[in-house]
Amino acid sequence: MANITSIGIGSGLDANGIITALMSIERKPLTQLEDRNKTLNTELSAIGKLRSFASSMRDAASRLSSVALWNTTTATSADDSAVKVSAASGAAASDYGVSVQRLATRQTVTTGAFASSAAPVGEGTLTIELGSWAGEPTPTGFTAKAGATPVTVTIGPEDTTLEKVRDKINAAGAGVTASIVNDASGARLSLRSRDTGAENAFRISASETADDGNAATGLSALAFDATAAGAATRNETAVNAQATINGIAVTSASNTLVNVADGLTLTLKKVTTADVAVTVGADDAAIGDAMDKFVGAYNDLVKYIREQTKYDAATKTAGTLQGDRTALGLQSQLRGVINQESSASATFTVMSDIGLTVQGDGTLALNKTKFASALGNRAELKKVLATDGATTAASGFMDRFRDLGTALLDTDGSFESRTKSLEAIIARNEKSQDDLEVRLAATQARLEKQYQALDKQMSKLNGTSSYVSAQLAALSGG
Repeated sequence: MANITSIGIGSGLDANGIITALMSIERKPLTQLEDRNKTLNTELSAIGKLRSFASSMRDAASRLSSVALWNTTTATSADDSAVKVSAASGAAASDYGVSVQRLATRQTVTTGAFASSAAPVGEGTLTIELGSWAGEPTPTGFTAKAGATPVTVTIGPEDTTLEKVRDKINAAGAGVTASIVNDASGARLSLRSRDTGAENAFRISASETADDGNAATGLSALAFDATAAGAATRNETAVNAQATINGIAVTSASNTLVNVADGLTLTLKKVTTADVAVTVGADDAAIGDAMDKFVGAYNDLVKYIREQTKYDAATKTAGTLQGDRTALGLQSQLRGVINQESSASATFTVMSDIGLTVQGDGTLALNKTKFASALGNRAELKKVLATDGATTAASGFMDRFRDLGTALLDTDGSFESRTKSLEAIIARNEKSQDDLEVRLAATQARLEKQYQALDKQMSKLNGTSSYVSAQLAALSGG
């Protein structure tokens, strides 16, 4: 509202106060619209939260009605320190006896001692080949690894120290890692296969730029061939893991046996003297966890509905969604899902049969002992929870909750309809506010103009009155 500063000087009236009072009355409809808009936006926010709670409930119910959850298995080992086990979803339930005769290892080669890691080695090239040694434990030949290509490492004038050679080998990606081990005798280069298994052994040939003819000096000291004597020695042999599973001999280049049985991964940790029992069974803990999450999501939804639709007699205040058809309709639909028996299972027909009971405030409570007992009859429990029947009565409870949530959250569901309705009302309200602001501005301008005209007229009349008074005074004095 524009400030009024000079109106009333001519008339002596408090025109500013009068116009302000009049405009205050005129603005009451706008204030009502603004208050209504705040209420509408609060309702819109409450519907959004209700939608979020319903979505969480739908997702939790969907998990309990999914095939993937009911097919989830868990694997256990009687000795994790020897054989560790994990099972992928869908791994078949079974029992295994696993015995470990040998772990897969890497080849390790160590050079002779140099004065220090900064000692010069010399220029030239090192060629590293991956493959397996024939005739172990006394190798008679070398077979290159299928698909592997020999890698040549060039040692230039700036790379001639032992530590620089180490760095060049590590950067070459040849399947071999290099490190320097220091002790009282000096610095030695340790070369090790990156991966375990017989096929990941390696041999190294050296070519010196200036060959001194001595195989124990320069780059030649880094060469290794298990079939011939040399300056470098083999400390560890690359071998495959050996184990038996249910009496069947298996070998592996890695100590991790992936899909050795459908969906089963075994990690061999140490040699055993007897079978380690490995069991793959249904994952009851996953079902219990999913049920806990559903109960939590359902209760959050029910509590929110109750909070938003209640009336507090003490404070005489109503919840934001009191009387809201969407909220009250959802409350009724949830009760309907719970109260209707299910014919999906021949053993369980109502939710209380599996330990789910409705409390006085409408929330659910899960009796863990009763639910665990129901898990003992897994097939029937799955039916009463997850069956997607031809009718609602023939469907499982979680299937019903999932379908209810999906219907509510669809693009043509009640949440979307209610949201669009509120947004349309808010838009109309804001348009009405804009229109009323224009009319109020026009009304204020008209009042100011009228009082300015009155000011002028009153100023003239006051002038005339002063003149007449002066004339009368003059006549009286004469």
